[in-house]
Amino acid sequence: MHELSIATAIVERAAALARPHGPAAVAAVRVRVGELAGVVPDALRFSFAVARQDTELAAARLDVEEIPARARCAACAHDFAVGTPPFLWCPRCEGSTTHLLSGRELEITGIELQEASA
Repeated sequence: MHELSIATAIVERAAALARPHGPAAVAAVRVRVGELAGVVPDALRFSFAVARQDTELAAARLDVEEIPARARCAACAHDFAVGTPPFLWCPRCEGSTTHLLSGRELEITGIELQEASA
């Protein structure tokens, strides 16, 4: 399950980004996961819960925004849902030259900090 290594990297990166802001706890980490990124969102959530143990993110939650895969046909400029497994033929003109617009994302988009209690 490669989601555990991804979750560990998210925990490490979020902790590093939070450190310059002083003694604060990370309350949440927001990530975007594309439909074609090869990451199962539920497995990532579970792995995050494991990876955050005994770290600065021990109480943090993971907010996952799931991004659907979309493509644009080069021939007729029609945007369409790709689906899983991906189907890259244009449903309007049946053209085979398409450009993937979204669906491969795997990125941290935000970190929510909470003041450390005194």
